[in-house]
Amino acid sequence: MSLQAKLDTFKADFEAGKPPYSVPRSVIETMHRATAELIESGAASRAKKAGDLAPSFSLKDPESNLVSSVDLLKRGPLVLSFYRGVWCPYCNMELQALEAAKPAFDKYGASLVAISPQIAPNSRKSMRQNKLSFPILSDVKGKVGAAFGLRFSLPDYLIQLYKQLRNDLPTFNDDPSWTLPMPARYVIGQDGVILYSEVNPDYTRRPEPEDMVPVLQRAVAVKA
Repeated sequence: MSLQAKLDTFKADFEAGKPPYSVPRSVIETMHRATAELIESGAASRAKKAGDLAPSFSLKDPESNLVSSVDLLKRGPLVLSFYRGVWCPYCNMELQALEAAKPAFDKYGASLVAISPQIAPNSRKSMRQNKLSFPILSDVKGKVGAAFGLRFSLPDYLIQLYKQLRNDLPTFNDDPSWTLPMPARYVIGQDGVILYSEVNPDYTRRPEPEDMVPVLQRAVAVKA
């Protein structure tokens, strides 16, 4: 089953009010409203895209080791996923799908990393629960997400809903701003130029990990 098919199945059950979430329809309608408004804002069109130079970054992994995009790109292409957090089931399913695809990325010498605004203990939890062999880097205060044009502020009504659902982002992220990155996937070439970008303000939609493989094939062929 494709990643998107799994996400669609989960979404259908979630929006039908099935356990374990069993959320009322009013919650679904509020989430739909927020997604529609983010789409209508045009924020995704202002994010970094294919052909742009990717912002460089140095971020800590869950064990406090500094990971530099410059160092990663010396080894090969970079597959980069922006991850909202351990509390997001859609994001966790995406991480699992990326882990399954990692051997295909490895064939082309590509590094795979995720970037999240959440603090290190939550990233360790994400890695453990999703059985990841690649790191989730902590984007403190969402600065790298902002550099890629992905960071947005939650509207007040969505903040109230998140509080009701105990999605306490200020605690998860050690940041009082109530901001998140739009989910995004990038492939970055060794020259730092973005070869592939997929930014979607609808957090229930994610590209297939297999879509990265032809991009990596071309990146390696160009270098050769």
